[in-house]
Amino acid sequence: MATFTSRIARLLRHRLRDESNTRSAIPADLVQRLGQRVAASERRHTGEIRIYVESSLPTSYVLRDATPRERAVMMFGKLRVWDTAQNNGVLIYLLLVERAIEIVADRGLSERVPHAQWEAIIGRMPAAFRQARYEDGLTQALEEVSALLVQHFPAASRDVNPNELPDEPILG
Repeated sequence: MATFTSRIARLLRHRLRDESNTRSAIPADLVQRLGQRVAASERRHTGEIRIYVESSLPTSYVLRDATPRERAVMMFGKLRVWDTAQNNGVLIYLLLVERAIEIVADRGLSERVPHAQWEAIIGRMPAAFRQARYEDGLTQALEEVSALLVQHFPAASRDVNPNELPDEPILG
């Protein structure tokens, strides 16, 4: 459990950032490029990928010392990533103030990919985010998630592959 001082410092870090910080780190042209990369990825498999980037946690999360993982799981549900026909949706979540990335996969994919493999993917991202190379880090995450979806849920040319979720990243 965090000390009182560290909790106050975390609260201040989160409250001093807002959506303008997110839009500065992830400008409109990057949102567009990431959306195009998601669309291209989804033509190769039947999964659905969402990207959600926010500058800071809501105050209620910080006050209860919630983790970025808890927020990612909540956004997974709120964005209905779980609501795909094959239960193979994936959320790539980035919390800028903590440079934390989380990947939440629906049960169709998570039961096929060991937890350690998800942790290894996440473990390769921090260097890019520490250097504010958000496009590089998010693209790498997208490519690695895409490779898993292609492996476990490849799109066959005869398959109907509807786009069940929007491709454009969400900035919070």
